[in-house]
Amino acid sequence: MAKVAWKGGTLLAPVPPALISCSHGGKDNLITVAWTGILNSNPPKTYISLRPERFSYELIKESGEFVINLPSAHLVRSIDFCGVKSGRTVDKFSACRLTREPASQLSCPMVAESPVSIECRVTEIIPLGSHDMFMADIVAVNIGEQYIDETGKFHIEKCALAAYAHGQYFALGKKIGSFGYSVKKKKKG
Repeated sequence: MAKVAWKGGTLLAPVPPALISCSHGGKDNLITVAWTGILNSNPPKTYISLRPERFSYELIKESGEFVINLPSAHLVRSIDFCGVKSGRTVDKFSACRLTREPASQLSCPMVAESPVSIECRVTEIIPLGSHDMFMADIVAVNIGEQYIDETGKFHIEKCALAAYAHGQYFALGKKIGSFGYSVKKKKKG
């Protein structure tokens, strides 16, 4: 397949349009970020990257904590709103009719409507250029009980998570494989 080379850029897709909740000084806020991911397994570490001029930047810097809420596709309007409106001028929880839910380990709220909420405690802030990276320990993962079966297995496919790619939102589709399936031995019938 022939490819066209572009200059270096931020085209890594899809990514989660993560709804970040944060709080400091009695002010809660939500911000949508695509720059997030896993940094390490043991101990579990993650990051988000924010522009210093964003309202949430100071809240997270001062509190040292945030929650990565992974939203389902039906929240796409709220995801978009929280990415383009500033918490300096609007209460995004109220504007989007989202419910604050207490976190298990942190003082900032989680988003009750998100199937998965990942509680994070900042360990380091790394200036990168246009964005600063907030490296964090994952201190708790909260999953909606309707996505966990009687054996304790998490069924992420039932979450209908949203994805973001090249300026557009998508609903994740059907399962096409699972980790290790390409080398798994076939069962004898």
